[in-house]
Amino acid sequence: MKSRYQNSITEGVIWKQLLIFFVPILLGSLFQQLYNTVDAMVVGRFVGKEALAAVDSTSSFTSLLVNFFVGAASGTSVIVSQYYGARKDLQVSRAVHTGIALSLAGGVIVMVLGITTAPLCFRAMSVPEEIMGDALTYIRIYFLGTVAQFSYNVGAGILRAVGDSRRPLYFLIVGCVVNIVLDLLFVVVFQMAVVGAALATVISQVVSMVLVGVTLMRAEDTFQLFLRKIRFHREMLFSIIRVGIPMGLQSAMYSISNMIIRSAVNTFGTNVIAAWAVSGRMDFIIWTVMDTFGIAVTTFSGQNYGAQKYDRVRKSVRVCLGMGIGTILAISGTLYLVCPYFGRLFTSDEEVLELAAYILRFYTPFFVTYIGSDVLSGAIRGTGEAFKPMILTMFGTCILRVLWIFTAVRINHTIEMVMWSYPMTWVITTAMFVVYYLRGKWLKDRMPELKKE
Repeated sequence: MKSRYQNSITEGVIWKQLLIFFVPILLGSLFQQLYNTVDAMVVGRFVGKEALAAVDSTSSFTSLLVNFFVGAASGTSVIVSQYYGARKDLQVSRAVHTGIALSLAGGVIVMVLGITTAPLCFRAMSVPEEIMGDALTYIRIYFLGTVAQFSYNVGAGILRAVGDSRRPLYFLIVGCVVNIVLDLLFVVVFQMAVVGAALATVISQVVSMVLVGVTLMRAEDTFQLFLRKIRFHREMLFSIIRVGIPMGLQSAMYSISNMIIRSAVNTFGTNVIAAWAVSGRMDFIIWTVMDTFGIAVTTFSGQNYGAQKYDRVRKSVRVCLGMGIGTILAISGTLYLVCPYFGRLFTSDEEVLELAAYILRFYTPFFVTYIGSDVLSGAIRGTGEAFKPMILTMFGTCILRVLWIFTAVRINHTIEMVMWSYPMTWVITTAMFVVYYLRGKWLKDRMPELKKE
């Protein structure tokens, strides 16, 4: 099969190409975040704050299992981008089929683990008894959709790795519309409460998976998917795991630290849990933007690394940092002003709204301190170096948070002390990545061309 290689990631003006690539990913990520956000909005407004707290209390646990396997499988996009940039057709095809096989196997494993271990984990997280039943109901239905969720994420990652960030956006828009319609139908019309919200999410994920799967099967390029070829290629599986497992472990550790923080939050009662949920739903756009810059620079770094355009790797980092800092500052300022009104989308409880605005406004001055970590770690991972970014992130945003919760929060048991666990670790993690990036060993050790110079 003849490969077309029509993307311009390795050519042209970087800021223009980055912006063209970035915007569809951002919009797609926003729609992806809307899956659970819509659940929270509909449940919070039409069922009550207890149901809202129940749905949100599942987020840390789902992230622990889902993010590990999504991170492990996302090594596919890094490997595909490198081989696609180097124009190695056979390796691209093998990476695609191995990645899809990994997503199917991982989806089944996570489904079983999630359904069977949820009660134990929720009790360990101190989920209040009054919301335990709804939380377990939601999570068990939610995990039925993990095969579809994983397959979509890997398939969309493959499309982005070859420079196509538009079609994953279209599929997410369709999935989100389906989710909204079914949420309103199941929860508002049929009065199915958290069961309806969970079913709406699962069905919409299946729709997105089918769309991305059909697209890959109809692709007239080296990344075309053939169902009969889906299997593990040992050497390609090793390459994907070598990059993906550190990313998965990083995500898992991040989720574990958030579960521990959530356990501390849960000790303050239902109102605080609900307020924490509302503030988290309001600041999701911040994290979506940061993650999108990380995804964009990973693809730019991977393809240009594969094409041996190492100076362009560095330039894309500088451009992405500048764009990221400006964007986060603008969004943070806007959220600070509109959060009291934005929160009413999720609940009408005045005490919860007041506390949610207080929490979000506490964080807004600090959000910009973390953009450097996302961009720098994404660029480094794009070259295939995933272990050291994992170590830096695990220490900076995971281990330090856990230590903070078990020391400072126990000494001074206030919600403010819990809240400080985030900005403190954002600053430290970004500082470590800046030092590591500027030393340059992450790239020099992986490019023999520079050693010869």
